[in-house]
Amino acid sequence: MTPQTTTTITAASAGTWQLGDRSVNRIGFGAMRLTQYGEALAEDAVPSDRGRAIRVLRRAVELGVNHIDTASFYFSPLRSANELISRALAPYPDDLVIATKVGPSRSPSGEFLPHATPDRLRGQVEENLRQLGRDHLDLVNLRIVGTDSVAERFGALAELRTAGLIRHLGLSNIHPHQLAEARAIAPVVCVQNRYGLGIRPDHDAFLRDCGRQGIAFVPFYSIAGTGGQAGVRGEADEEVLAIARERGVSAAQLRLAWTLHRGPHVLAIPGTGDPDHLAANVATGALRLDGAELAALETVHQRGA
Repeated sequence: MTPQTTTTITAASAGTWQLGDRSVNRIGFGAMRLTQYGEALAEDAVPSDRGRAIRVLRRAVELGVNHIDTASFYFSPLRSANELISRALAPYPDDLVIATKVGPSRSPSGEFLPHATPDRLRGQVEENLRQLGRDHLDLVNLRIVGTDSVAERFGALAELRTAGLIRHLGLSNIHPHQLAEARAIAPVVCVQNRYGLGIRPDHDAFLRDCGRQGIAFVPFYSIAGTGGQAGVRGEADEEVLAIARERGVSAAQLRLAWTLHRGPHVLAIPGTGDPDHLAANVATGALRLDGAELAALETVHQRGA
């Protein structure tokens, strides 16, 4: 089935996953690109149009998106992803899961600061609570840099979970040994790592292992690829372009569909500030790739970006 960019295709078309005690549609929404035009997280970013961003968020929920990924450090001059989410969606639908990240932080001017120590994580959690207007956070991912122990930092978040400020915990940008370490402290419902078609094929085994453990794998930059926070660069392998042309979809949609085919526990969080791109992303959940297409794309993936 080739997806059409219409309002009749909703996020439910990709199926659901049980994220802790919450059921979410596998097509979600990432808020990183919502606050600015052009490259995300840039100190000199041009703020997005506030009204348009709010319309995109409301349209996402109308299209069945019930898993939104955000962070307090997703902001540009004049725009905050958390504030936009609160303004657009509060009072929140009962089925909406808002996932946020802690660890990184930025100064008011946009410069990244050192990652939070365990004693500073509570302040970051409380900042997200204030910005989102919540008395608890549905899901908090601890963002990691490097291969060091996560025990002390994850333990601090586990204490906040016990206190009722956090419902579920996850990890971001991690390695398998860090997941095992965290699981010995508290339940982990998701792993959020960079991954996509041709991006980090060395993570294939880790992705599958998460599925065997009942843990969601939530790839970021699955469409942007090597473009990262700058977005799609425009390049694509000829095999990708040929299949996309044959199916009548864009290369970005094909990349997203391939990501969803990696396992029923894989949750996509494509982000955009463009209503048309939003509809196209959601519609991709209805795209089913056949064996020959998946085999051709597997060759691209193993070749690397």
